[in-house]
Amino acid sequence: MATFSCSAELIPLLGGTNVSNGAAEFICSQFSAISAKLSDTTFAVDNTYLLFSAYLVFAMQLGFAMLCAGSVRAKNTMNIMLTNVLDAAAGGLSYYLFGFAFAFGAPSNGFIGRHFFGLSDYPAPSMDYSFFLYQWAFAIAAAGITSGSIAERTQFVAYLIYSTFLTGFVYPIVSHWVWSADGWANAGRSDLLFGSGVIDFAGSGVVHMVGGIAGLWGALIEGPRIGRFDRTGRSVALRGHSASLVVLGSFLLWFGWYGFNPGSFLTILKSYGQDGSAYGQWSAIGRTAVTTTLAGCTAALTTLFSKRLMLGHWNVTDVCNGLLGGFAAITSGCSVVEPWAAIVCGFVAAWVLIACNKLAEKLEYDDPLEAAQLHGGCGAWGIIFTGLFAKKAYVNEVYGGPAGRPYGLFMGGGGKLLGAQLVLILAVTGWVSATMGPLFWGLKKLKLLRISREDEMAGMDMTRHGGFAYIYHDGDDPSVKTPGFVMGKVEPGSPSPSP
Repeated sequence: MATFSCSAELIPLLGGTNVSNGAAEFICSQFSAISAKLSDTTFAVDNTYLLFSAYLVFAMQLGFAMLCAGSVRAKNTMNIMLTNVLDAAAGGLSYYLFGFAFAFGAPSNGFIGRHFFGLSDYPAPSMDYSFFLYQWAFAIAAAGITSGSIAERTQFVAYLIYSTFLTGFVYPIVSHWVWSADGWANAGRSDLLFGSGVIDFAGSGVVHMVGGIAGLWGALIEGPRIGRFDRTGRSVALRGHSASLVVLGSFLLWFGWYGFNPGSFLTILKSYGQDGSAYGQWSAIGRTAVTTTLAGCTAALTTLFSKRLMLGHWNVTDVCNGLLGGFAAITSGCSVVEPWAAIVCGFVAAWVLIACNKLAEKLEYDDPLEAAQLHGGCGAWGIIFTGLFAKKAYVNEVYGGPAGRPYGLFMGGGGKLLGAQLVLILAVTGWVSATMGPLFWGLKKLKLLRISREDEMAGMDMTRHGGFAYIYHDGDDPSVKTPGFVMGKVEPGSPSPSP
């Protein structure tokens, strides 16, 4: 039909002869071929962009592994590294078989998807394999968050069970609510949640709160590590063995976040103005990378100076956690806020993390990586922040929808978006608590959750994994008593240790 219309318009311009008819047909066929090529190029560029973003998000697994390894004592290094590998491997199969279908198997009832199990009937017209890979990288990130909360005291079989359950069922349900086209909290729907829907662009709630709350229940049910609190309830620091690995992991996570947040646009070749305009989705992607950067940097500096005033020294591990807290918070609204608002987000996120850590100490809650506080607390703040600072123009660009849709309260958009954001916080908290809490409790009753006291004192690397990751001396750990695996401290002027 398009070719006929094209020819009908060209024939009079070419003279209206039989030769003109043939010329018009030829010219229109060339236009059609060029249009098809441009369409193919658009799909190729968008899919390449999404695949590259997926690779960046997957690189965050290495960041989690390094961060976790550096944050635990040396005697548990092999254990925590293995759990990070298994989060990706077990999560890959469970997400392929069930998780992706539960998350994006529309049409659905708004609560849970029901198509694409085992990627059957896939790819679909609106989704390709690159989309599956990207969403799988998100799912295993949530499982990686949880592993840090229950580190240094959890049986390996428990890791396998919870990781499979989290990536195959718990996390996909929440992502379906928010990111599936027919999810009950999707921002594209105006029939629910105050005519607004939820704006959780890259997952402060969907990813970070899910992982953080799951870790919270795991750590609460297991209890603190031996020696973490003395008999009077006073906090005793069980420091990680390598600040170098913590910093390395933090930088790798920072790098991966540029796939996590900007990549959540999924496509890049989309104009927001007239054709040929220099302003389009590529501009929004750049802005999102900037807001992500500013929030993390602000949180890191706020933590640096706050901890200096509180403790009297500059602490690199605390700064790294503050940095990540800023990233977790901005993840929700990164695409719909101004750069200056991202600075506000990061500043508050640092104080949210500090407050959550203080509360954890008072409640004798032990989380070796501060994962529940960082991802759960800062993730919740990020959801609220979006309801306060989302800009009208950016919300309309990114999410579309009817004119007059709600936006940030402090930006003049009323309180409807904030109300929807608060509903998401309650829904995520309730769902994860109702699923992961009973799972961890059941594992505890079956004696599958926590290792024995003897194994915990000796370290899981030796008792569960065949040997230590490397020869070490943990000066803060009196449980290390095996001379064959101890290397004494080398002070200036001391003779070199025997080989």
